[in-house]
Amino acid sequence: MKDLHFKDFFWNSDLTCTGGYDAIIQYLNEGKRTCKEMEDLMKARASIEEKYAKDLLGLSKKVCGHNEMNTLKRSLDMFKLKTEHVSLSHLQLAQSMREEAKKLEEFREKQRDAKKKIEQQMDTLHKNKSSQYKKTVDSKKTYEQKCRDKEEADQNANRNTNNTKHIEKLYSKAQQAKQNAEEADRIYYQNVASLAKVRDEWLKEHVKACEMFEKQAMERIGYLRNIVWTHLNQLSQQCVTSDEFYEEVRKSLEQCNVKEDIEHFVNLRRTGDKPPAPVMYENFYSGQRPPTGPPTGPPPARQPPPVIR
Repeated sequence: MKDLHFKDFFWNSDLTCTGGYDAIIQYLNEGKRTCKEMEDLMKARASIEEKYAKDLLGLSKKVCGHNEMNTLKRSLDMFKLKTEHVSLSHLQLAQSMREEAKKLEEFREKQRDAKKKIEQQMDTLHKNKSSQYKKTVDSKKTYEQKCRDKEEADQNANRNTNNTKHIEKLYSKAQQAKQNAEEADRIYYQNVASLAKVRDEWLKEHVKACEMFEKQAMERIGYLRNIVWTHLNQLSQQCVTSDEFYEEVRKSLEQCNVKEDIEHFVNLRRTGDKPPAPVMYENFYSGQRPPTGPPTGPPPARQPPPVIR
């Protein structure tokens, strides 16, 4: 399939019409707006990543498992440490996103300046072309009117009349009309020639502008495609980095031994291996202690104290 180019498909049959040129400018302006929207999106995403990173960093500093010990404590400490590392990686991601957004801003401004320079040149050519076209059309109308005046004067001069003075007057008017027509013809011809030069210059510059604008559009599309690709690669890499940190935590958790932690606690905090002896019943009046061991039946009947007479 034949390649399509701006310079081949944005012409107008009307010499003063700029519809094709305006369509290209609108397309470039829309592309510039897309660049700005993408730039703002990346800056907003960077702000989100930065806020998340700071919140995550604050979370990693909170007390968690401070009173734990042995293998579980080591795993929890590793979890907090890697959470901090993940937060720092998100902070770095936010910085990278801002750098990419800055590059996009510089690219957009560079294209804007180059486009503005061409637009100024083309605007001047369009004004010159319109002005010269108007002068040419006006001079053509004047030329045609002078030609009609000449024809009318010639017809009047050729009429039969016996008045010599009147004939001379008509002849003089015819001569003047002829000179006016010739002068109008000369001016009209000069304006047509000048318009041809203006048109030729405009044609060449229009082609150059189309080529430059097409180049800008191609660069913009390619740049946006690549910058979005880079943006996604950054996000994917962040997922990989976070998972690598989490994998270190998982490896630490694999070393967490429930039995070992229980034994560690017992050995560290043990208070004794014998339970307290049972509390025996002691009869206040008999002073006798019940047999060793827990009572197997009802307690002995209590006797009232002896009566002293």
